[in-house]
Amino acid sequence: MSRLQNGGKEEAMASAASQRIVRVPSAVARLLDPLPVAPLEIALRHLLAGILARHPALVDRIGADKPRRIAIAPTDVPFVIVLQTGNASIALKIERARSLPSVDATISGPLFALMGLVDGAFDGDALFFSRDLSIEGDMEAVLALRNAIDDADIDLLSEAAASMGRPAVPLALAGRRIATALARIMGESAADRREEAQ
Repeated sequence: MSRLQNGGKEEAMASAASQRIVRVPSAVARLLDPLPVAPLEIALRHLLAGILARHPALVDRIGADKPRRIAIAPTDVPFVIVLQTGNASIALKIERARSLPSVDATISGPLFALMGLVDGAFDGDALFFSRDLSIEGDMEAVLALRNAIDDADIDLLSEAAASMGRPAVPLALAGRRIATALARIMGESAADRREEAQ
């Protein structure tokens, strides 16, 4: 395939990825900012423990023998997830975005895009080409994390249901339906703006 064809394919992937991404409104992010991080951290640690129990190979694939800190940083909410690897384990901590300590690598992007990377709803290359996904720092650590997640074939809805019990399923389904509806509305609005600009 020629470089021109490659460029066209990357541009098409980037455009499709950008149109599908739902971003958390800034007003919602401001409401989240003063909330305590402890309840979210407890819930995510519980979810992570369940995922690791069902996918034990994740620890080896991520290279958890090397001490590393990887920040998963949503650009539209004021919290950052920090994954700490080392001693053949993976730990999780929630930090305020404004006071993030030093890390070895940072993966940044809209919250729903980052979630979509985990369960395969979004393609990482498309998000990268659309500049919705940004990676800084230790690329080896980031690639190890990506490959481990891809191989595990994780479905966040199923994992949440398994980790938190059946009552989590209706909430997760409702959240996914809301996100889908917002994506459709935002996509239609963007199309209307493009037509008006022409």
